[in-house]
Amino acid sequence: MPDPSSDQPLEPDTRVNRPAWLLLALMTGLNVLNFVDRQLIPSLAPLLMADLGLSRADIGLLVGYTFVFFYSLMGLVLGVAADRFPRRSLIAGGLALWSAMTALSGAARSFVHLAVPRVLVGVGEATLTPAALSMLGDAFPAKRLGLATGIYYAGLPAGTALSLAVAGWMAPRYGWRSCFFVLGVVGILAVALLFFVREPVRHGAAGAGAAAHISLKAILRDLLRALAERPAFGLVMIGGAGLVYASAAALHGVTWLVQERGFTFAEATYYSGFMAITSGLLGNLAGGWFADRCERRWSGGRLWSLVLLTLFFTPFSVAYFLLPPKTPLFFACWWVSYASTVAYFGPLFSVVQQLAPPRVRSSAVALCLLVTNLFGVGPGPWITGIIGDRANLTTGFLVGVGVALGSAVIFAVAARLVRSRAARV
Repeated sequence: MPDPSSDQPLEPDTRVNRPAWLLLALMTGLNVLNFVDRQLIPSLAPLLMADLGLSRADIGLLVGYTFVFFYSLMGLVLGVAADRFPRRSLIAGGLALWSAMTALSGAARSFVHLAVPRVLVGVGEATLTPAALSMLGDAFPAKRLGLATGIYYAGLPAGTALSLAVAGWMAPRYGWRSCFFVLGVVGILAVALLFFVREPVRHGAAGAGAAAHISLKAILRDLLRALAERPAFGLVMIGGAGLVYASAAALHGVTWLVQERGFTFAEATYYSGFMAITSGLLGNLAGGWFADRCERRWSGGRLWSLVLLTLFFTPFSVAYFLLPPKTPLFFACWWVSYASTVAYFGPLFSVVQQLAPPRVRSSAVALCLLVTNLFGVGPGPWITGIIGDRANLTTGFLVGVGVALGSAVIFAVAARLVRSRAARV
């Protein structure tokens, strides 16, 4: 079966040129900053709860629906825009907006004062991933796309670790507000870096100029046709939402460690940061590598990689949530479990780009983000926070593990559909 994204390069090999690596480095760096800013609220959660009188459910709303509702809706709009207009300019505008709103968050005096800029942070950050993954899909050959996507999503653990490190070091010394102020200014300065990269030529179109003539109607028609003709496309997004639910529930990790496992705030942030930069970074890269390896071995291999990864990580996650804290086995299971929150990004978004029509890759990524955010990132921390207020966060985390296991079944069905379709071609 030909690769659905095979409007691909002129050369059939897997060589990657220097501009592609430079583009990947910059996009990954911006993704690191993206997640640093995004993760500040969960990193500072115990301090925000004490200073502003917030509940666990309030924190869940701030890191969930308050952020992702507009992030997801605008992501779909901006994903379509990225298929029609210069992607570098869209990213620059979004970076300036989310950085300014991050700085403004430092002046918050209540839940509402945090929620309003949080909405606009989401709007700004919505520009990045659809446009960045679209450019990487054009710059890298198909057989290296899983690795490239995994490296890009290494921004999640790296950004999370940096956010925790900033919170753990700066907040006790200068107050939690300084974290927002400093990182907002850093982001505004980073806008200048975008002027040093050139957009790659779009595949599946005559070039960037031709892409601007793709009508909204044509983009929607291509997406609807892909959903109708490739049922696996829709199942991938549903399964992805389940994995994201469990990953987003873990945003209460610092609060759980402080309030239910007896860690100090500094211990919780530093240990969590260590897990993010070691296990998280390795999990991201290994997930992309493993997905590419499975794809070479089996039809629908990247989907099977998601099944296998979920089944592998589940027992470690359950053990981490139930073991006595601060024991060697607790830390070992924590280290392995942390990788489960990020390892699926490379496989998931590589599959989305494989199954999507080449000229609407940005829109397909944005649609996947819409589904996974509204049904994963949104409810994950909120429902877990509600369970935490009424019972405990441990129970909420275990519910998330169960949701992730359900996703493994969905991915298995999607993989069989891809194999069946390949057999008919």
